[in-house]
Amino acid sequence: MTAPAPLGVYIHWPFCKSKCPYCDFNSHVRDGVEHSRWRKALLTELEHAAREAPGRRVETMFFGGGTPSLMEAETVAELIARTHQLWDCAPEIEITLEANPTSVEAGRFALLGQAGVNRVSLGVQAMSATDLRFLGREHSPDEALAAVETARQHFARYSFDLIYARPGQTLEAWAAELGRALSLAGEHLSLYQLTIERGTRFFTDHARGGFILPPEELAADMFELTQARLAAAGLPAYEISNHAKPGAACRHNLIYWRYQDYVGIGPGAHGRFGADGGKRATRRHSGPEAWLDAVERDGHGTAESTVVTGRDLVEEALMMGLRLSDGIDRAIFAANAGADPVETVGEATLAPLIGAGFLEVSATHLRATDSGRQRLNAVLERLIA
Repeated sequence: MTAPAPLGVYIHWPFCKSKCPYCDFNSHVRDGVEHSRWRKALLTELEHAAREAPGRRVETMFFGGGTPSLMEAETVAELIARTHQLWDCAPEIEITLEANPTSVEAGRFALLGQAGVNRVSLGVQAMSATDLRFLGREHSPDEALAAVETARQHFARYSFDLIYARPGQTLEAWAAELGRALSLAGEHLSLYQLTIERGTRFFTDHARGGFILPPEELAADMFELTQARLAAAGLPAYEISNHAKPGAACRHNLIYWRYQDYVGIGPGAHGRFGADGGKRATRRHSGPEAWLDAVERDGHGTAESTVVTGRDLVEEALMMGLRLSDGIDRAIFAANAGADPVETVGEATLAPLIGAGFLEVSATHLRATDSGRQRLNAVLERLIA
C-alpha cells in the first residue's frame, strides 16, 4: 500500500506588540484581539485546507508570524488537535512555533509545550542592548539569555536567530557574538545578514542617511566567518542562513526548499501542493480584518488560487532548492517539478556558471558552491533569464 504523500501545515498569526523597523513580513499591531473569534476562523480555514489537500500525511506544522507566541495556548492546542483529526499525522511530527524572548512570552512556554509544540524558534536578533534598541526589539540581552534557558527546559528542540552586518559592527565584534551564541546553542542556529527591504522603516531611514551599513566586503567576511565558525562547532550550514547539527535541520523549512507540498492558513499565508499537471498555488488575504471577514463569510480567506506549471514550476523549484548547501536532489526535483533541473536549464546556461565556480553538477545533484550561494541572486538571474 502506498503511503500518503507528505504535507506541511503553516499557520500565520499576524499580530505583534510592535513593528520592527527591518521587518517586511505580514505583521500588524492592534490594540486588542478577539482570541475566540480568531481561534474559530483559523480552525475553519484549517478545515478548508484539508479539503484542498486531502489524503495526505502531515509531517510538520509551523506557527509563524507576526508573533505566534502571543496566541492563546488554547488556540495552539486546538489547531494541533484538529490537524490530527483532519489528516494522518506522522508519529514524529515536528511542530515549531516562533517566539520573541521577552519575559512575558517566555512565561508561556510551559503552556505552549503542553499544547503540543515540540520546537521553538526564538527571535533573539542581537546580544547587544544598543543594537537591540536599534532593531526595535522589546527584550534585553538578559531576557534573551533567560528565554533560551527556558526554551531548553520546555521543548525537545530549540533554535534562535541573530542578525549580523549591523551598522558599526566589526568583524571582531561579530566573532565574539558568535562565540556567545555557540555557548548557548542547542542543535540549530539561524544567522541572517541585515538587509534593507522596501516598505520598512529602515528603508526610509537608510535612504535618508539615517544609518550606514557595513561595506559589502566586510559583510562578505562576516558571512565567511560564520560558515567557518559554525562548521567547526559541528553546526554546518544546511541553507544559506541556517545551521544545524546533522539530522537537526528544521524539517518544515526543508519542505519549502525542496519544493515539497504545504498548505498555508491565516492572513497572507501561501500554499503549494500537488494539482493536475503542476502545483496549486494559494494565497490568503493579507489584511487581518479582510481575511477574518472572508473566512466568516466564505469558510476560507483565499485571495488567489492558480496552478503553476511548466517553466514557472521549474523556476520556483530552482530558486528554493539552490539555497540548500546540498543543493537540489535531481530525483526529488523531478518528482516535485516534473522535470530534471539540469536538462531543463540546459548545458549552454549551466556551463559558464560551472566554469566560474558558482555551480556544480553531479549525477544526483545540482548545487551552488559556497561562492555561488554567496551570490545566489545573480546566479539565479542567469539560470532563469
